[in-house]
Amino acid sequence: MTPEEVGERLVALLTADDADAPVDPSALTAGVSGGGASFARAVVDVPVALWWSALGVAQDQGGLGCDFFDWLSAVDELEGGFGIVAHVWSTRRKHGLLLRTRVPREAPSVESVVDLYPGAAWHERETHEMFGIVFERHPDLRPLLLPPGFEGHPLRKEFVLASRVAKAWPGAKEPGESEAGAAKRAPMRPPGVPDPNDWGPLKGQVPPPERPARRAPADRPARSAPADRPAPGDRPARPTAADRSAPGDRPARPTAADRPAAADRPAAADRPTAADRPARPGPAGRAASAEPAKPAEPVKPAEPAESTESTEGEG
Repeated sequence: MTPEEVGERLVALLTADDADAPVDPSALTAGVSGGGASFARAVVDVPVALWWSALGVAQDQGGLGCDFFDWLSAVDELEGGFGIVAHVWSTRRKHGLLLRTRVPREAPSVESVVDLYPGAAWHERETHEMFGIVFERHPDLRPLLLPPGFEGHPLRKEFVLASRVAKAWPGAKEPGESEAGAAKRAPMRPPGVPDPNDWGPLKGQVPPPERPARRAPADRPARSAPADRPAPGDRPARPTAADRSAPGDRPARPTAADRPAAADRPAAADRPTAADRPARPGPAGRAASAEPAKPAEPVKPAEPAESTESTEGEG
């Protein structure tokens, strides 16, 4: 089923004549969330009185078959109260549903769905302590994340961030601040952080930020009067075309007559030819000139040869 079909199916089941308590179709709003084809979800807004019934129809296998409870949370809408959102998923049909409702700010209360989805128990506990929304029929709304005795609900937009009042937020300095002792600009406070002079341990003790004193009109340098400015006639005149050098006063370029004639240049026969130039030494000559000559080795004397006669006499 597409997200559009999921939303239309839930609205049709809640407004059917054979439903336990038929609902006026104008009280329901169906739409589709963003996220593209892979992550888009059907979004259905229901009155707070139909919160439990709508999730029961979504869970029913004859309805949408959303058997997996994913998450539940809330949104602080200030004057509009609190918006409660739950996301459920069908593991067999592979489609999801975002169900939303709105509770008033004065007494935020909605029916618990722990009997339908036991996994919603700790989601409702967290939403209760962070936003102060009461989930009726919940078996145990004990604090889940905050320490015992904690006062207030941190995710409400009017909750005071006391740590930001007691100690300045670390990081880069505000524009205009420096170590030279110059006047500092009042830092901007984020939402939820009150003025330390109105709330906190330094209430009434924080001096107002120093502002640089403006110079008095008498301390400002006076502008020169029109009478002190030079008159147009006293200003140096720009050089005119007549004051510039005439073309005749510029040095003339040398003409062809001033250049040496071709007859004064040396003839080609007087130039040295290739035969008159000294020959370059060849590779053998370079090696011979580079290595010194070795001394000649002495000639060994020849050994005397044995005579044939002596050889025969011995025999």
